Amino acid sequence: MVIQVENLTKRYGSTVAVDDLSFEVAEGEIFGILGRNGAGKTTTVECVQGLRRRDSGNVRVLGLDPDHAGRQLRRRIGCQLQESSLPDRMKVWEALDLFASMASDSVDWREMLDRWGLAAKAKTSFVNLSGGERQRLFVALALINNPEVVFLDELTQGLDPSARRVAWRLIKEIRERGTTVVLVTHYMDEAEQLCDRLIVVDGGRIIARGSPRQIIDEAGQPNLEEAFLALTGGTMYEDV
Repeated sequence: MVIQVENLTKRYGSTVAVDDLSFEVAEGEIFGILGRNGAGKTTTVECVQGLRRRDSGNVRVLGLDPDHAGRQLRRRIGCQLQESSLPDRMKVWEALDLFASMASDSVDWREMLDRWGLAAKAKTSFVNLSGGERQRLFVALALINNPEVVFLDELTQGLDPSARRVAWRLIKEIRERGTTVVLVTHYMDEAEQLCDRLIVVDGGRIIARGSPRQIIDEAGQPNLEEAFLALTGGTMYEDV
């Protein structure tokens, strides 16, 4: 397993954001963390990456503890954060060149322009990119250090249906190139289409796990959205 999480807990004052989570991620899979906004998904992956210090529990990513080997780990993982952004005037090629210069084992950023359909936008400033183009750039930046594991947090949020489908193809291509993908999402159709396995998180706790088909069948529902609603007894998008 490339990721092992045991009894992960994270509190903010009296609020328990992540409550005793345990899960494993296998090499080469697309693993989903699915839940409503505010369910604890982002806090979970930030703790796993070492961006936030956990209060208790054990975490290993590629055999490393992110709280004690963060610098070493960051050389081997890539991430696209939920609130990703760049300076408005920074051009696409400048962003790729900058990120490549900071990576110890970077791929050729010029190759990334072609791979992710950005060659025609190389000299375009970030502020002038469409939502789909920005997401392709964030994926390219997350992969510039040739990571073994990449974390994608709400990659398709705010995209129109056509751009979302493009992003889905990118995610599948990442896995096909041998990189393990951890996908954080609140879109049920996205998780159902992309994930090999997933956990469903609600109120900071895991309420279901398995393949999308397993979760659907165990809930006795026709699709993952209906299964989620049956499991939570609520709506998809309310904060918890």
